Amino acid sequence: MPSERAQRGAAVETAALAHLRRAGLSPLARNVRYKGGELDLVMRDGDTTVFVEVRYRATARFGGGAASVDLRKRRKLVLAARLFLLAHPALAQQPCRFDVIDGSGEPLQLVWLRDAFRLEDC
Repeated sequence: MPSERAQRGAAVETAALAHLRRAGLSPLARNVRYKGGELDLVMRDGDTTVFVEVRYRATARFGGGAASVDLRKRRKLVLAARLFLLAHPALAQQPCRFDVIDGSGEPLQLVWLRDAFRLEDC
């Protein structure tokens, strides 16, 4: 039985996926795990592959979910994205970006940070 925290995380990811789909993005993968990191959502936005990190904080008192995507976390996401692209070579020839969905509060509020960071930031 998943913990309450895991259940909440899955619910926020599901809400983020629905939000992105309404915005016109198409899902490619969800919860892709590699030894060095995990990709919450992989989406298509036109010809761009979008790696989406979904974060949730009950309150933004300590900076919110997006603030928790620090340098260490960004490096793990980049490593996982590289491994994903190695496994999907057709996508490797297309542009990509890293987005963050910051969820908080009750009822859930989502903030979508497009192009939240770039490779050169890592």
